[in-house]
Amino acid sequence: MDLLSAFIWFSGVAFVYFGLNCFYSEFIKTEFDRYNLPGFRKLTGFLQLCGAFGLLLGLYYNTIILFLASIGLFLLMLGGFIVRLKIKDSFIQSFPSFGFAVLNLFIAIKTFSTYF
Repeated sequence: MDLLSAFIWFSGVAFVYFGLNCFYSEFIKTEFDRYNLPGFRKLTGFLQLCGAFGLLLGLYYNTIILFLASIGLFLLMLGGFIVRLKIKDSFIQSFPSFGFAVLNLFIAIKTFSTYF
């Protein structure tokens, strides 16, 4: 397994976990209340699950899906990072969204440069 595939699997599995938690976790419910965005919790979970499955399906079947899923997750996590900055969370609290944004941007750039 090459490094790109490992990153795709890591991100994909992580977003399956995060996406499901948006529907069931009380902690995530309280976090979205804290962000003052409770109406976006289920949409965020749905988009995370779509992105996760797009990464994993795209890795093996269609690089366009892989590219689009990684761009989508990058934008979603960039938005999450901006929300964290807006509510004045610390760097430690904001880092996961920033880290996943960078990871998915890397996946998108590497996919584009390798396959297109």
